[in-house]
Amino acid sequence: MSETLNNQNGIVGNAVVVMNVTKRDGRQVSFNESLISQAIEKAFCADLNLKSVTDLSEAQRTRIHDITRNVVETAKPLSLAKDGISVEKIQDVVEAELMKNQYFSVARRYILYRAEHNKIRQLRAEERMENPQAFPSMMVNRDGQLENLDFQRLREQISTACEGLEETCSAEELFVEVQKQFFNGITPREIARCMVLAARARIENDPDYDTVASRLVLNIIYRESLGKSSATRDVIERYRNQFDDYIAEGIEAERLSPELSNFDLDRLASIIVPERDALFPYLGLQTIYDRYLLHIEGRRFESPQYFWMRVAMGLSINEADRNERAIEFYNILSTFRFTSATPTLFNAGTLHPQLSSCYLSTVSDDLDSIFKQIGDNARLSKWAGGLGNDWTNIRATNSHIKGTNGQSQGVIPFLKVVSDTAVAVNQGGKRKGAVCSYLETWHLDIEEFLDLRKNTGDDRRRTHDMHTANWIPDLFMRRVHEEGQWTLFSPDEVPDLHDLYGKAFEERYTYYEQQAAEGKLRLSRTIPAQDLWRKMLTRVFETGHPWITFKDPSNVRSPQDHCGVVHSSNLCTEILLNTSADETAVCNLGSINMLNHITEGELDLEKLEETINTAVRMLDNVIDINFYPTEEAKNANHRHRPVGLGLMGFQDALSACGISYASDEGVEFADRSMEAISWFALMASSRLAGERGTYSSYEGSKWDRGLLPIDTVATLEEERGMAIDMDKSTTMDWSVVRKQIKKHGMRNSNVMAIAPTATISTIIGVTQSIEPTYKHLFVKSNLSGEFVQLNVKLVNELKERDLWCDELLEAIKYYDGSLGDIPGLPEDIKGRFATAFEIEPQWLIKAASRRQKWIDMGQSLNLYLGQPSGRRLDEMYKYAWVAGLKTTYYLRSLGATQVEKSTVDINKFGVQPRWMKNSSSSSDIAVERQPEVQACSIDDPDCEACQ
Repeated sequence: MSETLNNQNGIVGNAVVVMNVTKRDGRQVSFNESLISQAIEKAFCADLNLKSVTDLSEAQRTRIHDITRNVVETAKPLSLAKDGISVEKIQDVVEAELMKNQYFSVARRYILYRAEHNKIRQLRAEERMENPQAFPSMMVNRDGQLENLDFQRLREQISTACEGLEETCSAEELFVEVQKQFFNGITPREIARCMVLAARARIENDPDYDTVASRLVLNIIYRESLGKSSATRDVIERYRNQFDDYIAEGIEAERLSPELSNFDLDRLASIIVPERDALFPYLGLQTIYDRYLLHIEGRRFESPQYFWMRVAMGLSINEADRNERAIEFYNILSTFRFTSATPTLFNAGTLHPQLSSCYLSTVSDDLDSIFKQIGDNARLSKWAGGLGNDWTNIRATNSHIKGTNGQSQGVIPFLKVVSDTAVAVNQGGKRKGAVCSYLETWHLDIEEFLDLRKNTGDDRRRTHDMHTANWIPDLFMRRVHEEGQWTLFSPDEVPDLHDLYGKAFEERYTYYEQQAAEGKLRLSRTIPAQDLWRKMLTRVFETGHPWITFKDPSNVRSPQDHCGVVHSSNLCTEILLNTSADETAVCNLGSINMLNHITEGELDLEKLEETINTAVRMLDNVIDINFYPTEEAKNANHRHRPVGLGLMGFQDALSACGISYASDEGVEFADRSMEAISWFALMASSRLAGERGTYSSYEGSKWDRGLLPIDTVATLEEERGMAIDMDKSTTMDWSVVRKQIKKHGMRNSNVMAIAPTATISTIIGVTQSIEPTYKHLFVKSNLSGEFVQLNVKLVNELKERDLWCDELLEAIKYYDGSLGDIPGLPEDIKGRFATAFEIEPQWLIKAASRRQKWIDMGQSLNLYLGQPSGRRLDEMYKYAWVAGLKTTYYLRSLGATQVEKSTVDINKFGVQPRWMKNSSSSSDIAVERQPEVQACSIDDPDCEACQ
């Protein structure tokens, strides 16, 4: 047994270090081969009824050695995970290897051995709970000093976390589970983590455990930031008394701006409401702890309410009455009525207040411009900006280079560098860098561009870490409809084409087609438009990219058509702003929590108006406070002052109103709620113009010409020469808005954009953006880890109707987090709680179309297809264009293959469960279901770029 199993990692006796192993108590130790071989030897001895391992034959020893080596080789790749490989997983591999080699009786002994020791661990924990004195004292390592662990204090902390939830949450069970993880020398931080993980593991059983877990996380935060946990009952006093210490400590550590010391700190401390910490869901608290709360060498010195106040102060620094405005902003933020975007939350009130979310740029066709843009991308990404680059101006492959008399390699090699830069500069270590590159459909390199995200082909011409998007003119869509031809050009030969749209683009494009037909252009190629369209749809299904976005509606309806062109959208396809060589467009984002504006099943317009007035002011303040990484960004933002007010919790608002997403009522709610948001937002920006003046490029804009977003639908129809399938009804008095803008103008060139809100919606515990419910039970991944998500609103309603039970929970697991196929559930619940893949995509597009008529920019609209096909993709994206959408975002789909549901006891589904009322038993439920194979995972941490 002296032979090493891993020569490349070195030998330490018989122990071979492969990677870290995570033990049951959370410690990480070196992976030791000898421990595996000893366990297998014991199993063989037990099976052969041998007294000692010395009684094993040489052949048996050799076989044990071979099995051990195979276990190690199997475990090595699994151990590359961030937290190493768990003891349980290694034991699973041992079992599998024994079965693979047909040592079935030995495997049985090994399984019994595992079960016996697990039972012993549980009994010891239970006995320790009942009589801690019967066991040797457990020692805690507190700052290097060992002391006895206070089990009674631990019990009190867990009981306090379960206070008021005793009917659904067992403090005793948590206490037992937590003790199983203890070891001598455990630190207080490790004990706290054990408690959180124990509660977190039970969230799928009942969402009340989410509250328990969040309280336990608060204990950790309070200990770090306030010096004591919430169990001490003096949190409010400490919150108030230590606020000035928090500011002083942050300034001294160069985490906070010295400007914050100029506020009336006693006044601000007096209005902080510590009880609002209880509003956070567990995942929200964990997320802000891991990535948002300011820290000094890993210790969070910022508590949740200090966090909100710091953002409020950072956004009110330039206000005349900064203290009152900080209080106003704090109350909107801390009650979850509105949340600023992630860069604002990261950096407000700090020494580098880079508060903007999105940067859009156009790249010129020369080497200096190309590499300047790549450098700008790095600078912008460093401070948490999401990037959108327009690369259409770059000449195509094989085009002539006058300076060297050579041939160009086209745009693709430069995009590879852009992709690698996004990986290298990871937004200050807080989240991954992200960029989306856009190319117009007539570019001669378009077909290679479509292949950039493929996993096959020349990897030097692939960009696995960069997003891509098609920038599609209306003329192409008409050629597809007419089954016509489409001509591809090199931009250096058609230099004006990229800056044209609508009728002007069509006229010039057909002129260049004639030039190409007469042989007057060096490079061009004509292909059937439908062939290119099919390839676009094939790639978006296969790889999720390039996204489908539409050039003409984005430009024709732009308020800023008088002073530039919209050449692309941003990373998440909702921002539509002009770009040029001297202007990098910037947008400042934040989103309204729609759920928080529903009162007794109705949209509370008075509350919504109050929130929007404050939110628009906060967003406008960002422009003047902002730290600009490049001069081009500063020029554009100060000249046009665009902001992007969005929304989140739309699905939650529908549920609170008793409305199904997939219904005429749901579409109508989308229309009327967006109309109200638009009305209040435009009024708020105009009032700010009356107070502060209009933005500098206001004169000549659509606002100045008396055109509101609703008016530009007709303009688009005129340019297209066809009707837009968009409802044009209104319910509010828009003459009031028109008079206000005519009198005072607008403070902001653009006001509304609906971003994905992937992270900020998680923080406050609502559904993302305008998304339907993804699943009612699923695992969400972000940079904080993986978290079980259970739809609390669904569970609460099921409890009210006496339908919630363990059998129903298992059924939801069996049916992949959806309700549609569960027999016996009331149809009204199935309808209102239909998940994304159960809703036909036309409902999403209809709702988006209704919103689009009110929005001066765009929406991050994901589209879902449970059973995709070429025909359905074709119909869906054509409908999106006909319905007047400016952009779409990810396509999410389900795979065509099926797998067996081996982890669920399907026999239970043959017996009528408790929730079934007057329904026949269903014993013929299919064992196979479709697994999810999404083009882009909805839980992908990479998809957090905007918010």
